[in-house]
Amino acid sequence: MAKLIITKTDGTASEHEITPIVEYSFEQTHNKGFYKALREEEKQGLVYWVAWECLRRSGETVKPFGMDFVETLKSVEVKESDPL
Repeated sequence: MAKLIITKTDGTASEHEITPIVEYSFEQTHNKGFYKALREEEKQGLVYWVAWECLRRSGETVKPFGMDFVETLKSVEVKESDPL
């Protein structure tokens, strides 16, 4: 499983696991397989959507997904989760 390290323009950073519900939400929203879409399309916008979904599901109040949300991001890194 993977995780995201999300850094916002205000300097705050947080880590979020990409959980099955995040993958499922992606597939329902984008009508395509999660891993296939990220691997084949390689669009950073898809990663930003996953970051948005992770933040939203964490309980944080976020702007609707789009340019206003993306402007709040400094970086989004995809990392491997720490082994159990």
